[in-house]
Parts: sequence; C-alpha cells; structure tokens
Amino acid sequence: MTGGDGGGGVTAAPPLDWKFSQVFGERTAGEEVQEVDIISAIEFDKSGDHLATGDRGGRVVLFERTDTKEHGGSRKDLEKTDYPSSRHPEFRYKTEFQSHEPEFDYLKSLEIEEKINKIKWCQTANGALFLLSTNDKTIKFWKVQEKKIKKIADLNLDPVKAVGNGSIASSSVSSVNNLLHTGNGEYTDKSYTSLNKDFSSSGAIQSLRLPVVVTSNETSLVARCRRVYAHAHDYHINSISNNSDGETFISADDLRINLWNLEISNQSFNIVDVKPANMEDLTEVITSAEFHPTHCNTLAYSSSKGSIRLIDLRQSALCDRHSKLFEEQESPGSRSFFTEIIASISDIKFARDGRYLLSRDYMTLKLWDINMDSGPVSTFQVHEHLRPRLCDLYENDSIFDKFECCLSGDGQRVATGSYSNLFRVFGSSPASTEATTLEASKNPMRRQVQTPSRSLSSSITRVVRRGGESPGNDINGNSFDFTTKLLHLAWHPTENSIACAAANSLYMYYA
Repeated sequence: MTGGDGGGGVTAAPPLDWKFSQVFGERTAGEEVQEVDIISAIEFDKSGDHLATGDRGGRVVLFERTDTKEHGGSRKDLEKTDYPSSRHPEFRYKTEFQSHEPEFDYLKSLEIEEKINKIKWCQTANGALFLLSTNDKTIKFWKVQEKKIKKIADLNLDPVKAVGNGSIASSSVSSVNNLLHTGNGEYTDKSYTSLNKDFSSSGAIQSLRLPVVVTSNETSLVARCRRVYAHAHDYHINSISNNSDGETFISADDLRINLWNLEISNQSFNIVDVKPANMEDLTEVITSAEFHPTHCNTLAYSSSKGSIRLIDLRQSALCDRHSKLFEEQESPGSRSFFTEIIASISDIKFARDGRYLLSRDYMTLKLWDINMDSGPVSTFQVHEHLRPRLCDLYENDSIFDKFECCLSGDGQRVATGSYSNLFRVFGSSPASTEATTLEASKNPMRRQVQTPSRSLSSSITRVVRRGGESPGNDINGNSFDFTTKLLHLAWHPTENSIACAAANSLYMYYA
C-alpha cells in the first residue's frame, strides 16, 4: 500500500472503470423478497476461488470460480495461450446447506434466530473446504467435501452358472413361491432348502448371492458439521475471526471476546471483558473484532464510542489493557445528541499486509496506520450529505444500520455500502482523488458522478460538496431510499472484483 507513508512523490493510480460481471438470485420487477432469503454475510476465501454467503434463513451458499478451471494446466501453458490475462473472475453455484436453525433459550425466554451473522473460511485440507459460521449464539465448524457416489451395481453370481447348479438363480422368482407350506401350518423357505442341498452336494455354498458395491465417477458435495461451539456468549455474537496460526479463532459479543481452539468445542478462554461490575456504569460495547493477518498474537477490536484498541495476547491472559488506542478527537462545539451514535464503529478490517486498519462508522470510512495512533491517515466521507436528516434516520432506526467495509488486496482502494443499493469505492493513497459511486444493478455506473469526498488528516479541513444537495437526495441529487441498503460486501483478495448483497441478490463487479 502506498497510502499513509506521507509519500510526497507517490502518484495515484487512475480511477477504476467498473463493469457488471454476474448476479445470483436476481429479482424480477415487483417480486417480493422473502425475509429468510436476505443475504446477511459475504466472504471470499484466501485464494479467491471460493465465495460464501449466509442468509437470514440460516443457510450458507457456496460459489466456486470457473474461469481458472477452464484454462487449467501449468503456468507455462497458460503463458503460451492467447487468452487475455484481464479476464474477470466468474463464479458458479457450488452447493448450499442449512447451517443454523431457529432455537429457543428457555432459561431467558428468548428466541434465537437462525440468521448467519458472519462466515470465515479456514485452511483447506485434502481437497475439502472448511469454514466457520455463526448466528447470535452458536458457532459451527463445517467441512464441505466431494464424495464419490456408491451404487449397488450387480450381484456376485452369474445367473447362468447358478441355474446349472440347480439352485434358485433369478430374483424374479417371487418370495411367495419360495415359501413352502408344511402340514402344521408353518412355512419353510424353498431357497433355504435348495441351499442346503447345494451345500451338502458340493461341500460349499456356490449360490450365495451378495450385492457388489461399486464407486461411480459421479460425485456429490457433502457438508458435515464437525464441531459446535456453544454456550460461551451471553450477548449476541457480532464477529468471528480466525488466527494466522491456523489453530485458533476468536468470537466477540457486546462485552466479551473469547479465544477458541478449532479442535476443542467445549472450552474457550475469555481474553477481553469490558463488562462493568454494575451494568449501570456501562458506557461502551464491543462492535467488531479481527485478528492481525500475520501476527498471531495481535488483534484489534472496535467500540461503540468510535475507538479501536490493539491488544497483544503475550502481555497477559486477560487483555484488559490495550497496547494501542486509535481514536479521533472530536472538534469542540460539534457535539450533538447524535454524536455518540454516529461515532459507533460498525466494522473493522486489516489490510492484507497488516500495516493498515480500515474502520467504518455511520458517516465515514477511516484508514489507520497501526504505527501511528495520533489519528487516521485518511477519512472518506460516505454519508456527510445525510447530516441534515439525522433526526429522520433516528426515528426510523436507520442510524443504527451496520455497514461493512473492505480493502482491495493491494491496499490501493477501500469500499463500503450505502442506501439505495449504492456502494462507494475510494482510492486510499494520499495523492488519489478517486471516489466512485456504484449501484448494485446490471448498470453499476448509472448513478455515477465524481464527488470530492475525502478529507486528509493533514491541516486540510473537510472537503464536502454540499451545494446542490437537498435533504432527501443523495450525493448525486437522486432521491434516497432508506429501505434498500447495501450492508454487506467483499473484495476479491487478489483482483479488482467486488461481491455485494442487495437484499436476496448477490451482485459481482470487476474493473
């Protein structure tokens, strides 16, 4: 990543030209969306060859990349072919399974919905895929594997030879005919008596018919739940994140973060606990947590007060002291009733190299350098045009919407969602002015207007275009729809490709 080094001579990459790639589960005009079909989680695996989505009905759907398989062979062979390297990722439906079912907590008289909150891919092994999925209370570890279908192909006996032996060979002889009536009203089995004859004459059972099971070339995908990690959270789980050591993962709820070993489902260690002795003293909750991508001892978690804490697992068993605190000081006199609500961080993501951290609050995206805790390197305005409407947003609960964020694999760009099924892509290097607004539809650039929507953390004050905006319109003067919100999106780990969820539809774009 070039951003944040204060790089004077760094030239920004030109803005990307986004194109529609695919859509899964597209709605026809006027079709009503079933609540259970709404997508609630999206995640690419490390290779980018698999994509998983979770929905409110507790299902996990897997997609696999097809454009790399069609051009299989060694790298040298691929280099010899004329097919362009700019080919965009294409996916196809692979399988789906029911991950969670609705439950009822009888002790607390509480319904636990089946909605998938988060999905995380684990390391693959022996051609099998492994992933973690969680609802509000229970985390499950899944193994998805192709199994060859076994069929009963034949019986071990040649019918012709069997007839030669004088025994019953064909199964077409009905079982009724095989029953011989005896004088006292009992039945004996003719096939049994013929077997007896056969056995006594030759000294061996030659007509024993056994089914032969053969493995066909057909395969079916089987999803098996390997482990269930339950009863460890009193509050709703908002995050799971697997460690770079490949052995452990964390789960976070409003007040606690637990550390698990993938192999052990009946025990976890509480590593962060922000619950006060008296709940009336509670001032902030945990909103998101993520492990560092390469340092297995480091993780970050965000809070409802807009701060991010970096903790080192080597310092103590209970990490109630942070090693670094990232927060932006609010400017004096700017405080209002909504200040704390809109400061709450809904999502954090580490860049691939682990040097930078991206956070999303209601109004902005912020990029942090983990070596610099004085303030964010860059701030990107996402919802500044909604400031005059915060009262309405509070009334209809939209102000509590939790938007996710993501970074490109090279760290050059960041993205997040908005209302009216829009999402925004920003260039993250200091010299970049890239700020693209895209719509989750087959024509992503339909609502496109370049807007100055970043403010750098230097002495430059916020650059926000306010002139032509009416309170009911978005940044480009279009009317806003708060019922269609793009909360979930993911960036392909190695290519400029984004997957995002608009209600029950999964849209994919490439640049």
